[in-house]
Amino acid sequence: MASLSRSLDILANSIGGEARLAGTPDAAEVRDPATDEILGRVPLSGAAEVAAAVEAAGAAFETWREIPAGERIQPLFRLKGLLAQHLDELARSITRENGKTLGEARGEMQRAIENVEVACGIPSLLQGEFSEDIAQGIDEYLIRQPVGVAAIICPFNFPGMIPFWFLPYALACGNAVVVKPSERCPLTMTLVAELIRQAGFPPGTVNLVHGAAAAVDALLDHPGVASVSFVGSTAVARHVYARASAAGKRVQAQGGAKNPLIVLPDADPVMTTRIVADSAFGNAGQRCLAGSLAVTVGEADAWFRPAIAEAAATRRVGYGLDDGVEMGPVITPQARQRIEAMIQRGVDDGAGALVDGRGHRVPGYARGYFVGPTVLSDVPAVSPVATSEIFGPVLGLMRVETVEQAIDLVNGGRYGNMACLFTRSGEAARAFRHRAQAGNIGINLGVAAPMAFFPFSGWKDSFFGTLHGQGRHAVEFFSQTKVVIERWPKGLSRAF
Repeated sequence: MASLSRSLDILANSIGGEARLAGTPDAAEVRDPATDEILGRVPLSGAAEVAAAVEAAGAAFETWREIPAGERIQPLFRLKGLLAQHLDELARSITRENGKTLGEARGEMQRAIENVEVACGIPSLLQGEFSEDIAQGIDEYLIRQPVGVAAIICPFNFPGMIPFWFLPYALACGNAVVVKPSERCPLTMTLVAELIRQAGFPPGTVNLVHGAAAAVDALLDHPGVASVSFVGSTAVARHVYARASAAGKRVQAQGGAKNPLIVLPDADPVMTTRIVADSAFGNAGQRCLAGSLAVTVGEADAWFRPAIAEAAATRRVGYGLDDGVEMGPVITPQARQRIEAMIQRGVDDGAGALVDGRGHRVPGYARGYFVGPTVLSDVPAVSPVATSEIFGPVLGLMRVETVEQAIDLVNGGRYGNMACLFTRSGEAARAFRHRAQAGNIGINLGVAAPMAFFPFSGWKDSFFGTLHGQGRHAVEFFSQTKVVIERWPKGLSRAF
C-alpha cells in the first residue's frame, strides 16, 4: 500500500485538482500536542486563494450537477473503500496532530466512513414527490436540485470525522465543495484530499483551502458560495451564521455545549461510572458531546462521588499512540492554560477539587500539553464552571433532590447540544426524553452521538440554523426544492 505521508514542508492547497502553494508567506506551525514536535506548516491563505477555490468549484459544479445521481455516487463508493484501506494511517495522523488516543481516532474515521455509506443512498434520498390531476389535466411535482458551491469550515477536535457530516452529502446531491480544515489540525484532511483525487472525482468538485479567520470570512462573503457548514465555538458559530446569512447563504452552524449527565439513585453504579468517565474525559473533554456536569439526584451522590473520583484518578494519561493510554493531551499550551484557569476559578467560587489535574506530567513527554482528569465537587450553580464550555477534561458535580429539579437545571442552561439520564426507571426516562431541552438525548449513554442516518441535532446556543449535519437533514440542506405545475392540452400534439 502506498504511503500517504507528507514532508514537513508547508502544506499546499488543493484547487481545481491541483496542489497550489498559497500566495502568502504567512504560515502557522502544526505541532504534536503530546510531544511538541513540529509536524508541518500550514499556510494562512486569504481572499485570493479562497476566490480561486470558489471559482474552480463553480466551474466544476456546472458539469457535476448534470451527472446522474447513480453515477455521482460511484466515486463515493471508491472513496469509502480507500478510507477503509487507509484507516489506520489516517487514525495515526489524527492522533499525532490532535492528541487523542489511537482507538478514539479509529472510531472517528469509522464514523466518517459511515457518512459516506449513507450518502451513497442518494438516488433514493433525493427522490421528489408527484401528484397527478391536482386539477383536471394538471399535474404537480417537486424535484430536488443542488444549491451550488458548498463551503465546509471544520474544527480541530474531529479533523477526520466532522468534514464528513457534510462533504459526502454535498457531493452526492450534485454540489461542488470548498473545505477549510482547522489550521491546528490540517494534516488529516490533506491526506483525505489525496484519497478523493484517487477516487476519481472530477477536478474542482472538491477543493481544500488552508487558513484561519481571514479564509473563513472570505468564504462567508464570497458571492459564489451558496451554503456554509460550520462546527466550532458558539461565539464563532454566531458570527458565521450572521455574516453568511446576511450575504444570502443558507447556513448550518454548530456551536458549543455544556452537557449535563443526570444520575438517579437507581442507576447501575458500575456502568454509570464507567460511561460518565468516558464521556467527560474521552478525547480529553474536547468534544461537543463531552459530559461536563454530573448532576446526582438524592441518594445517588453517596455512591457516585467516590466512584467517579476513583475513575478520574486512575485514568491513564499519555501519548495516544502508546498502548494502554486512555486520554491524551489538550490541543495547545494556550488551551491547557485556559482550562487550568477555569479549574482555579471553580475552586475560587467554592467548588472542591476532588481530583485536580493541573500540572499533570507524563514521564517521557515533558513538553506535552497535558491536563489530568479533574473532578470539581459541589460546583455553585452561578459559577462559570457550571455554565460555560470548558472544552477540557473537567467534570463538575452538582446535587439536586428530585428529577424535576434536574430537568429544570438542564433547561435553564444556554446550551442544548446533549443531555443524558442514568436510571432503571422507564417512567423517569420517558419524562426526561420528553421535557429535556436538548437536541441529542441519551438514556444510560454518556455520548449521545447520532448514527450517520440521523441528524446531529442541537438546540439553543448550540446550533444556529434549521437543518443539521448528517442524514436526511444534510440531503435537504444541500438541495433546493423546485415545484413544477404542468398542463398538456389534448389534441395539440402530432400523432406519431
